[in-house]
Amino acid sequence: MANKMGYLSCLDTVKPVRDAIDVINGKWKLPIIISVMTGNERFTDIQESIPGITPKVLAKELKDLEQHQLIKRVVVEDYPVKILYKPEPYADTLVPIIDALKVWGMNHRKKIFEKE
Repeated sequence: MANKMGYLSCLDTVKPVRDAIDVINGKWKLPIIISVMTGNERFTDIQESIPGITPKVLAKELKDLEQHQLIKRVVVEDYPVKILYKPEPYADTLVPIIDALKVWGMNHRKKIFEKE
């Protein structure tokens, strides 16, 4: 019975972690979120801030992040029409996670490269 309880306890942690990772998973999602949150609003500005991303992939990932309510697409009716991408307030909930990943990554890099 204790083994079954440990398994269920593990699932209680793994399931929500997997849900979170599914939203930010992939090569481009976090860089796009970070780019938009640091003030890049126009498609070309976001693309230029992320080396190697293609317009097709950027468009797809922006739509996905919009569906997850992390980024909002704003159409500015002007001439010419402008399309802007802005972080939703919900995206602010990722800030402590991104900061923690940054610190962990810097510490991990130090640990790995200092061993050599």
